Amino acid sequence: MYILDRLLKSKFRSRFKLRANELEYIKNKGLDTIYSHTCDFIKDRIAPAEPINDGKQTPMKGHPVFIAQHATATCCRGCIEKWHKIPKHRELTQSEQEYLVFIIMEWIKRQINSNSIL
Repeated sequence: MYILDRLLKSKFRSRFKLRANELEYIKNKGLDTIYSHTCDFIKDRIAPAEPINDGKQTPMKGHPVFIAQHATATCCRGCIEKWHKIPKHRELTQSEQEYLVFIIMEWIKRQINSNSIL
């Protein structure tokens, strides 16, 4: 996927990797649960026109989806605008939310495949 290839060229974005504890969490919960969490995080934390604490709403650790959001530049509306060309200051459409979820899940699946856990 083109955007993931572009993100790999970013020194900042490419440093994010899922560690053993995040991979174990995914293995224990399953991808369906991770997908559900991803949908919820995007809907609740990213999709509003003016997200609470925008630019600081996504922790740098604590959940595999948070790591993936930083790796895929889906962590805040500023990064989404810069990397994905989706404008700030308006609510995300359903298709935009689905796109962001897809990007995150694709990154997570690549991490799983490179670590051969599932």
